[in-house]
Amino acid sequence: MPTINELQDEIIEDFSALDDWMDRYALIIDLGNTLEPLPESDKTPTNIIEGCQSRVWITAHFDGERVHFRGESDAIIVKGIVSLLLRVLDNQTPQDILDSDLYFIKEIGLSEHLSPTRSNGLVSMLRQMRLFAAAFSSQS
Repeated sequence: MPTINELQDEIIEDFSALDDWMDRYALIIDLGNTLEPLPESDKTPTNIIEGCQSRVWITAHFDGERVHFRGESDAIIVKGIVSLLLRVLDNQTPQDILDSDLYFIKEIGLSEHLSPTRSNGLVSMLRQMRLFAAAFSSQS
């Protein structure tokens, strides 16, 4: 099972081959297209992430040891960002999620290439995923 930092390093490596931001956006869109669609039953107001310009849903369940996230967005770039967050944080322990420093966001240049509203959305998605982990950590 790869650690959060190993997964982040893989993402940084994937993006380091691409100098041009149009190519990086294309990769983010491709990653979003690999996300398994959320069932309509999960696209509820409870699962929507507040603070995102587009609609984003993230669900989480806990198997007693690891947190399993699913997510989707109706915007193609945001869907790719959801995909990146899921790649790093899905199937990790609540404590590992809470202790993580998601340095890949800065390393691949994502933070400076997002509009302010998308950056706020990214922060909101991450906050919600950490809230899920915090809730589950009290159960483990």
